[in-house]
Amino acid sequence: MFQINIYLRFALIALFLIGGIVPAFINGLSFWWGFPFILVGLILLAGYFLLGTINSTALLLQQGKIDEAEKRLALTFWPQLLYVANRSYYYMIKGNIALSKKDTEAGEMWLRKAQEVKLPSDNEKAMLELQLANIAASKGKWSQAQLHFRNLKDLKITETAIKDQVKQFEKALESRGQMKAAMRMGNPGAAGMMQPGGKRRRPKMR
Repeated sequence: MFQINIYLRFALIALFLIGGIVPAFINGLSFWWGFPFILVGLILLAGYFLLGTINSTALLLQQGKIDEAEKRLALTFWPQLLYVANRSYYYMIKGNIALSKKDTEAGEMWLRKAQEVKLPSDNEKAMLELQLANIAASKGKWSQAQLHFRNLKDLKITETAIKDQVKQFEKALESRGQMKAAMRMGNPGAAGMMQPGGKRRRPKMR
């Protein structure tokens, strides 16, 4: 998908708007003389307001450039004006950046804000529910994790990678259930049944 570099977009917006407005005032030219330049500038400005820097930020995140992604996302100055889908992506990316920096509380807050906005497809909804389920599990809030997992079951997931992560998380829930059942039956060694050292592997968060 073709993208205009954000700094180039800013430069073009200024160039076309100023280039269309100023000559009309300075040289006494007709407004209609500069109208084509003003129109192009307004279209570029509207594109920035609606789309922000979401696509380029997501690309930087995929490349593992966390700090660069955070700076690029910060160039979306008015996220409340973003197109609905992009606004939800904005919050999801903010959450992912916070989680990558080990700030679980901020990450969860941003992901929940994304949940309040309409997501474009069940794949995105599933990704969000899976991340929230992982956060809940990492805090030992297994009932909350199971709630998110039940929400996952109601979604029509088409991406294989997400399906695989859901299966991994389901195995983690099942293993925990088996461990609790074994401990109730008086088998103290069940605490280490998931992995050596008693540590439980959770699916990778996206």
